[in-house]
Amino acid sequence: MAMSTSSGGSGAPMSEINVTPMVDVMLVLLIIFMITAPLASHKIRVDLPKANPIVQPKPVPASVDLAVQSDGQLYWNDSPVNEDEFKQKLAVAAAKRPQPEIKLRADKHIHFKVVARVLSDAKQAGIVKIGFITTGK
Repeated sequence: MAMSTSSGGSGAPMSEINVTPMVDVMLVLLIIFMITAPLASHKIRVDLPKANPIVQPKPVPASVDLAVQSDGQLYWNDSPVNEDEFKQKLAVAAAKRPQPEIKLRADKHIHFKVVARVLSDAKQAGIVKIGFITTGK
C-alpha cells in the first residue's frame, strides 16, 4: 500500500491505483501476439479427391401405403387385404433388396392395440423401415 509523501501529508494511504505493472504485462502480451500471429496463419496444402461426374443413382425402393381403418380393415396400396394376405405381402416386401418403406396410415379412432399388432407383424416379417403418416392438425 502506498503512503503519501507530501510535506503536509498526514501519512494516510493513497487512493490512486498504480497501473505501471499492468501496462508492462499488456505490452509483453502484445509483443508475444505480434510475433506468434504470422506463424499461426501459414497455409497447408491438401490434395482433395476429385468427384466422379458419372455416378449411377441408387434405385429408390418403392414405398408401400398401408392403411388401417377404424374397424381394423387393412389396405395394402389401397386394395383391401385380410390378415393372411397381409402377412404374405409383408414377407415378400421384407425379401426385396432394397426393402420398401411401409407408410402406415391409421384411423385416429382405432385402438392402439390394432396398430401395435400391425407393427409386430411387420417386425416379425423382417421389415426395418416403417413410417407413420398423419394429418397436419
